[in-house]
Amino acid sequence: MIYCVEDERNIRELLVYTLHSTGFSAKGLENGEQLFQALGEELPELILLDIMMPGEDGYTILEKMKRMPEVREIPVIMVTAKGAEFDKVRGLDLGADDYITKLFGMMEFISRVKAVLRRGMPKTQEELVHGPIKLRISRHEVTENGRKVELTLKEFELLRYLMENKGIVLSRDQLLTRIWGYDFDGETRTVDVHVRKLRQKLGAAGSCVETVRGVGYRMGDEQ
Repeated sequence: MIYCVEDERNIRELLVYTLHSTGFSAKGLENGEQLFQALGEELPELILLDIMMPGEDGYTILEKMKRMPEVREIPVIMVTAKGAEFDKVRGLDLGADDYITKLFGMMEFISRVKAVLRRGMPKTQEELVHGPIKLRISRHEVTENGRKVELTLKEFELLRYLMENKGIVLSRDQLLTRIWGYDFDGETRTVDVHVRKLRQKLGAAGSCVETVRGVGYRMGDEQ
């Protein structure tokens, strides 16, 4: 999920439409208040943040985010009409990952979004552990309390992504995009089916994969 925080409706809708048309899940928000409310419900992979907005401006919102442990690592791209070098430097110094000045081409916009998302991907670990579940990446091996668990490729990737983001609610669209790819034309029920099979194969540890009603799934408390 990508949050687009922009007070101008036409620009906000254009950004969301462009992201949707290229396979991303996106949500438009008008101001900082709506952003922080949304952050309490679901953490996005990226935030596009306008600077010049009524009430709290983008700089103030960014400063607040960087003081919040649960959201400060979320990458941020400043999207604004302010093109002066001072404004760019200020945004980057406050922790923004990139800065796009209006008006920009849509192809460049998507390219910059993808670049920031690639930089923000979790660093690969050889072994992930969550309670009784142990996942070895290079060996493509999963065990539950020492018992070997046979998983399909997609089940393995799904479990790995959940474990890499434990405690974070991941929407069905996020999981579809990351595990099946942007061009996957299936329905979100695909995620539910794979989660159900994954839980069954993990046995008692399957309860670690929690359902967040109306949103998606997360790797919850260790058993």
